[in-house]
Amino acid sequence: MEQRICHHISHKASRKATSLFCAELRWNLLGDLFVAETSIMTKLLQWLLGVSLLGAIWTVVAFDLLELSLPRTYREVAWPMPLYLLVSFGCYSLATVGYRVATFNDCDEAARELQEQIKEAKDDLKKKGLRM
Repeated sequence: MEQRICHHISHKASRKATSLFCAELRWNLLGDLFVAETSIMTKLLQWLLGVSLLGAIWTVVAFDLLELSLPRTYREVAWPMPLYLLVSFGCYSLATVGYRVATFNDCDEAARELQEQIKEAKDDLKKKGLRM
């Protein structure tokens, strides 16, 4: 696509203007791709940052790395905390999926339209000699 646009413009404009336009077009196309890629990665990086932060806090509390002289009960509670968080996340995920399945909307109009299209396709195939 880019080459066709640049080739078309080169017939109507000077070479310098064409090369500048093509360079700008390439930059815009690459910029759009970069934005699309970073928006996908941003959510992943947010999750990784959150998990890393929680892991670092857990490590500091569980192993008392900064020698904060925390009470022993804090460390006893901190040790099973990753398991509690994992189970809580699993319960939340199951509840979310269950809720979304229970409240899933039926698309009656789309179903009727699809049935009509199937009937039209079958009639068209019968006209062309295909037997079902």
